[in-house]
Amino acid sequence: MERPVYLRIVADLRDRIAAGELAPGDQVPSTRQIIREWGVAMATATKALGRLREEGLTRAVPGVGTVVAGPARRAAQDLTRQRIVREAVRIADGEGLAAVSMRRLAAELDASAMSLYRHVAGKDELVHLMTDAVYGEEPPAGQPPRGWRPQLELELRWLWRVHRRHPWLAQAVSLSRPRLVRNGMAHTDRLLRALDGLGLDTNTMLHAVVSLVNLIRGTAVALEAEIQARAETGVTDDEWLSEHEAEMAELFASGAFPTLAKVVTRPEVDLDLESVFEFGLRGQLDALAVLVARARTRARA
Repeated sequence: MERPVYLRIVADLRDRIAAGELAPGDQVPSTRQIIREWGVAMATATKALGRLREEGLTRAVPGVGTVVAGPARRAAQDLTRQRIVREAVRIADGEGLAAVSMRRLAAELDASAMSLYRHVAGKDELVHLMTDAVYGEEPPAGQPPRGWRPQLELELRWLWRVHRRHPWLAQAVSLSRPRLVRNGMAHTDRLLRALDGLGLDTNTMLHAVVSLVNLIRGTAVALEAEIQARAETGVTDDEWLSEHEAEMAELFASGAFPTLAKVVTRPEVDLDLESVFEFGLRGQLDALAVLVARARTRARA
């Protein structure tokens, strides 16, 4: 049986590296070059380059691209937990959490897989450390604004920006089994502090905070899926919509979905993840304001 195309590409590049045609430090063909040379899809080219990285034959160089890995590995003492976590976050940001593995990290860091295990026990601990690292990025600085609502908005907009920078975070965080990371717990503490002293009982406070965080997490779940879809297909969201425009027009013209057609075809309708976040945040804070007002009324009675 004939080998898959991506494996034939891998074999060709592997032979060129072995023959010295591509020497350590040389740039290997990019995904677009492979697409042109082999006549394959973006997903196939990406898979081939990923396989070469997994085998330790190539590595990514920021600002340069994918190059042939040198024969020498970095000494184990050059590795630190911080470097490993930083590289894992970089991979996850660009390709999703599923792309992060100890083998892949070893290839990217030009180190042996065993040397990584001296710093990180495995992927579970690695994801824990990655989550803590991104929650610790540039938290809101200075004195918090006056009023519970501005304080919550400041924190929640910061959290949304963190998810935008790191789309994999929504997959890494569980509401029912939360990771006990210090920076994440500090964020939750700041949210609860904004509601403390308003007359809300503790059960309401906790449910309010979890619901607000879940709004962001639930909306952000789509971010990683978008990145993976773009990486696998090379098609942007706008291009995807354009490709399916005729199909959608036909469905709407059939009359099977009259209300949906009436709403989504209006020129003033503009929906994306940012507008969904803004709409949800405003609605949840408005609802929470009603609960706060009721609690204050009861306190005065």
